[in-house]
Amino acid sequence: MRSFDELCAIAIQRKGSKEAVEAHLPKARTKAELAALPDSRWLAEMARAIFQAGFSWKVIEAKWPGFEAAFEGFEPSRVAMYGDDELARLLSDKGIVRNGPKIVAVIDNAVFLADLAREHGSAARAFADWPDEDYIGLLDFLKKRGSRLGGNTGQRVCRAVGKPSFIFSSDVVARLIAEGIVDKEPSSKRDLAAVQAAFNGWSAQSGRTHSEVSRLLALTV
Repeated sequence: MRSFDELCAIAIQRKGSKEAVEAHLPKARTKAELAALPDSRWLAEMARAIFQAGFSWKVIEAKWPGFEAAFEGFEPSRVAMYGDDELARLLSDKGIVRNGPKIVAVIDNAVFLADLAREHGSAARAFADWPDEDYIGLLDFLKKRGSRLGGNTGQRVCRAVGKPSFIFSSDVVARLIAEGIVDKEPSSKRDLAAVQAAFNGWSAQSGRTHSEVSRLLALTV
């Protein structure tokens, strides 16, 4: 497995300069900034990622103001109380994509976040306090406690809100394979643990967040 500096050199060679590489690296929020986020923004990004999955991202982005209005700002305590009347209203709202299972998933995730808020003061605080060194554990938590948040969806939610995160894009997976960490897209507990250890190591070497390391890996391919 190459060191972070060796991987950075590969990325610089491909992109032409250190400045060009830096321009591509995403900035994660600090723990304090994450804790200060309204829980509504977590629910909004969950909804966005769920509706984008298997659908045109451009369509979802174009309709996003309609989603914000239809779900009343994505306030979890309010959306969690949606019943049959609200579901019928959403299913007839032409300002959003009227996909029943995905609409129900947003309501279910509002319940999930409202429960977290009761347990931790806010869902944002719970996510902010989750150690970056156990990001794989956070993804598993989102998959088990949330609705339709498995696979890349949970990863993209974390990246969107600014939680330090890595995403198993095709380029990132290709680099992980090239470094001998896995031999295919990681899914088993052993492979996921190996990936977590690799990212923890690269972050420790560089002082970079998992988000930055993840994008750097993609730039090497």
